[in-house]
Amino acid sequence: MRGYFGIGVEGISKPMNVGAIMRTAHAFDASFVFTIDAVYAKREGGRSDTSDAPEHLPLHEFDTLDDFRLPRGCDLVGIELIEDSTDLPSFRHPRQAAYVLGPERGSLSPALVERCDHVVKIPTRFCVNVGVAAAIVMYDRVLTLGRYPPRPMTPGGPLEALPEHVHGNPVLRRPRN
Repeated sequence: MRGYFGIGVEGISKPMNVGAIMRTAHAFDASFVFTIDAVYAKREGGRSDTSDAPEHLPLHEFDTLDDFRLPRGCDLVGIELIEDSTDLPSFRHPRQAAYVLGPERGSLSPALVERCDHVVKIPTRFCVNVGVAAAIVMYDRVLTLGRYPPRPMTPGGPLEALPEHVHGNPVLRRPRN
């Protein structure tokens, strides 16, 4: 997968949630993690980050939205349950993206939503935990931008390699009966 992504939160108040997001970001090979106006103490959040993510990927902490900066060419993607947002399964992820989620029991600030290049929602009946939402978004990115073979038409996984290769990896398919 080419490109990069980061993930962050605005106004989050539970360090354990930040730690969980950092651990998941590390597992999905994020390039960076960020916070905006958030409470995070490694001592507290570190209990949920058993991978010690800050030792492996940068954590950018911004005190205010005015301080917040992204790399040039990086699209900001807000994750928010609002009427005009795009359903995640219909969203094409930018190659260079930073995903931002709001606080527990709250939403992204209107000022941050205004700065977003895209706003996406996870099609659920109600909000899920912010750490779970972050994991869903990162999984969707890896699934859609990764170089995985198409899913088979019948239940089960691909079992057989075709002679063709995509970027050095064999293309897989189920055997014909």
